[in-house]
Order: sequence, then C-alpha cells, then structure tokens
Amino acid sequence: MSTFERIYEVVKQIPQGKVATYGQVALLAGNPRWSRVVGYALHVNPDPSEIPCHRVVNRFGEVSKAFAFGGENVQIHLLESEGVIFIDGRVNLSKHLWDGTRLLQTESE
Repeated sequence: MSTFERIYEVVKQIPQGKVATYGQVALLAGNPRWSRVVGYALHVNPDPSEIPCHRVVNRFGEVSKAFAFGGENVQIHLLESEGVIFIDGRVNLSKHLWDGTRLLQTESE
C-alpha cells in the first residue's frame, strides 16, 4: 500500500462529527513525521465522497485556508453540518477530536 493509500485509509475511519489532526493521521498511517505528506495527500484526494478530508484540521483545530474543495468556508460548513462546534474560529478539540479508537479496534480484530 502506498503512503497516500495508508493516509486515505486512516481518514476514511474518522467518524462523522469528529476531526483528526494532520499529525494524528500521520502517526496512525505509520510515520509521525508525515504531517505535511498528509496535507499533500488530502489536497489531491481522488474521492472526497469516500475520503472525508474535511475532517482533518491542524493541531490547533484550525481548518485549512487552502481547502482543496472550495476554501476554508466550505470546510467549516461541512464540519458544522456534522455537528462540529467552533469556538473563536477553531474546532472545539476537547469535544470533537477523534481518538483513533475505531481504527485501533479494526486493526486488532
């Protein structure tokens, strides 16, 4: 499996109403130093309907200013439509940060 495919498999597991950080996706994909690679992979996402790249934010809970599918306002709208709450322009990470549990359970089965 290629690096991008590994990243996409992680992102597919992020549940609706949750977000993950670039670093978190990198770690779960196999290398904690791939944060920028995660960004590159999501920018060329081949299937946004199956790979919910809008659920990935930076470590502060901020959305991407260069969101590949219409800009930061589209990403904010997509997240809010899933019930994600923003405080001062950032995702409330204490409420919406995904812990990777679903992925970890899948790998152990």
